[in-house]
Amino acid sequence: MQEYEVKRGMTKDLPDRIAAGFSDIFEVKPTEKDGHYMVSYGSMSRLEVWAGEKNKTVIVDTETNKEVLAMPDAEADKIILDTNKRFRQYLDLITGFTTKERVKRAKKAADAED
Repeated sequence: MQEYEVKRGMTKDLPDRIAAGFSDIFEVKPTEKDGHYMVSYGSMSRLEVWAGEKNKTVIVDTETNKEVLAMPDAEADKIILDTNKRFRQYLDLITGFTTKERVKRAKKAADAED
């Protein structure tokens, strides 16, 4: 499970962006239960996303699709690369931060904990 900060000003419509992002990026309609949105796509048998406290963070929980890992490398690599690309795009959309900005913020938070 991973928690990501949401850019200021993007917190109001976070639940809508979480749901819409699945359709836009993964081209799959999510199932929703108690504010948790879930899909299965590519190398993830489960991708579950929900808004954190006051919509200031988004919490992401994933589960790897073991069937993909059992495939020959050439086939699995295509699926894994596509899934990772879409996952990064999805995080960009819902958090408002690029991958580079998320890494920088995560490092800063880790340094603050030490």
